[in-house]
Amino acid sequence: MATAEGPSNPQLPAQQQQTTAALPSYSDMILAAIDALNDKNGSNKTTIGKQIEVTHPDLPVAHATLLAHHLNKMRQSGQIVFFKNNYMRPDPNAPPKRGRGRPPKPKHPLPPGTVVAPPRPRGRPPKSRDPLAPVAPPKMKSSGGSGRPRGRPPKKDKTAAARPSAPSAASVIGRSPRGRGRPPKVKPAVAPVAG
Repeated sequence: MATAEGPSNPQLPAQQQQTTAALPSYSDMILAAIDALNDKNGSNKTTIGKQIEVTHPDLPVAHATLLAHHLNKMRQSGQIVFFKNNYMRPDPNAPPKRGRGRPPKPKHPLPPGTVVAPPRPRGRPPKSRDPLAPVAPPKMKSSGGSGRPRGRPPKKDKTAAARPSAPSAASVIGRSPRGRGRPPKVKPAVAPVAG
């Protein structure tokens, strides 16, 4: 528990704690500096920083960093406007800045007691079924057309391929089997030329 006579932050010296407590917030100091400079085109960061240093000589060591941080924070929140590298107060008569995209349609209030239907689910609605129609038996899932399984058939063993399962037609007739490729052209016998 902290005692009444002890400092609230033991890291800071007593004199610096009193000066930081006496300083207004950075946003107040920035707005006061912009008002004091009263430039119609706004004031840049260095002139705002110098104005704050003149009015408040007992600033913390990290004044430049704190000033930049608070200027960015105030610009994003809309407390000040940044235009051509200058900061100024926003125009009170200016219309509010529009967001991107199309604005939403205005919603008309419903009379009290009206029940709102739940929103339609996504996707295609199911077909309406005839209550008098007979129930169709569930379909068997087809394998995709032919009775063959998918993919390439497995390679056959060499032993199974070498041994024929049935006698070939050439062995039954007694001729030698026909060779591969086109048979050679049969040339007619040449008759001797009498001359």
